Amino acid sequence: MNLLLDTHILLWWLSDDPALPRWAASPIADPDNAVVVSAASVWEISIKQAIGRLEAPDDLLEVLEGDFDTLSMTVVHAVAAGRLPAHHADPFDRMLIAQARSEGLILVSVDRRFAEYDVPLLAAG
Repeated sequence: MNLLLDTHILLWWLSDDPALPRWAASPIADPDNAVVVSAASVWEISIKQAIGRLEAPDDLLEVLEGDFDTLSMTVVHAVAAGRLPAHHADPFDRMLIAQARSEGLILVSVDRRFAEYDVPLLAAG
């Protein structure tokens, strides 16, 4: 499987947070799966870290390099995100949805609003 992690899933994974569901942790840990982190998630983390809204590793780039593939944001992704129906207002999440759709990735999230989009999801039952 080719997985794209939602930002909260990435943060839970990095901090070994018990909030990370088993149905998400197992495929992330599976070495047969490609696990991708979007530049949108790194951007979101950096912004929220800078304003004191969350804690994340200061060496995030180095941490990602060792365990994950990364996905840049392109103008194709930006146009696709802008054209999505307005089910979800969060621009970072809209970018992840657009990227998953454009790149044929399975989005890993606990956000139930993602199901309102035509996007492959790895989610609880």
